Amino acid sequence: MCPATLSYSSNSWLNARNEIFSSKKCKTKLLIRVDQVLTVSPKKSEQSIHELLSVQGIAHTHRRVREVVWKQTNVTNEYLCCKNPRFDPMFLDEAYELCRKICEEYAKTFYLGTKLMTEERQKAIWAIYVWCRRTDELVDGPNADYMNNSVLDRWEQRLEDIFNNKPYDMLDAALTDTICKFPLDIKPFKDMIDGMRMDTRKSRYANFQELYMYCYCVAGTVGLMSVPIMGIAPESCVSAQTVYNAALHLGIGNQLTNILRDVGEDALRGRVYLPQDELAQFGIRDEDVFARKVTDQWREFMKEQIRRARFYFNLAEEGASHLNKASRWPVWSSLILYRKILDAIEENDYDNLTKRAYVGRAKKLVTLPVSYARALSLPSLAIQ
Repeated sequence: MCPATLSYSSNSWLNARNEIFSSKKCKTKLLIRVDQVLTVSPKKSEQSIHELLSVQGIAHTHRRVREVVWKQTNVTNEYLCCKNPRFDPMFLDEAYELCRKICEEYAKTFYLGTKLMTEERQKAIWAIYVWCRRTDELVDGPNADYMNNSVLDRWEQRLEDIFNNKPYDMLDAALTDTICKFPLDIKPFKDMIDGMRMDTRKSRYANFQELYMYCYCVAGTVGLMSVPIMGIAPESCVSAQTVYNAALHLGIGNQLTNILRDVGEDALRGRVYLPQDELAQFGIRDEDVFARKVTDQWREFMKEQIRRARFYFNLAEEGASHLNKASRWPVWSSLILYRKILDAIEENDYDNLTKRAYVGRAKKLVTLPVSYARALSLPSLAIQ
């Protein structure tokens, strides 16, 4: 992607951090282990769940989520119709086809999962995927060395133009058309750009509160964008807030897993996406991470980090099963495949400093029918 014009090129399809989309939260009974998972410090039984979540910065994030949920569930059909830019149908077909090809090429498992969706939902989710990928590649793509705040400012202005029916190019037009058909709020998109800003100015995170906000911005936001497209099942008996929460939690779990998978690669770039205070509790310094030496202290530290990621995946499950049935397959594929990445780290004896955990093609193919079966299960049976 050219930093000067922010125009799109085929090179910017490469090296994206996330292949799969997101989905989010579960019931109060699952929160009994929050004290063990959200922080590595000793349990504080006298501290309420609400207070603990607030300490971790999660309550603040959930206020953002509630705002987005309210906006996206109160948009009227009349408002969407008024926004319709009425692009030429052939132009739109070409725009969505380009989005489809990008998704098929660089997010194969997720793309396959979208094939059960209605045509309109498929197109919309492809358009969102492409925008998120382009945004991510501003800081992780081939032109990342040219990244600065002014580039991100221009990208944010371009986002506002997309929402105001003034797309810059064909791929932008696909997203503009999607916004006119589905109740999408600009807030999650802007928050994702804020996550890219964090990457330009931060290479350390003092505690999990800071890291959680980063994960929310770069991945949790994807879940908030996706729920209006995927839809909530008509037979669902839970609130929209519950489904959105689950979407956020899947994004958090995915990003935490990405971080654990990529620790060694990030260390080579001088970055440590791990809570500094928790590293210190295990006697680990940045220098130890850069030395890429797997010690007993590192293994114990990794066990805690993996347990935290799994906690968020557990929270994501019920909401995933309350999505529209035709939209559940890619979400369940994400849940299962990302959990297998955590399994692979364990199988490598917690050596994610010199080895990159991955799920091979054969294992991915095996998980597809499993995730398909989970997608067809009733919400009440999904977590049994």
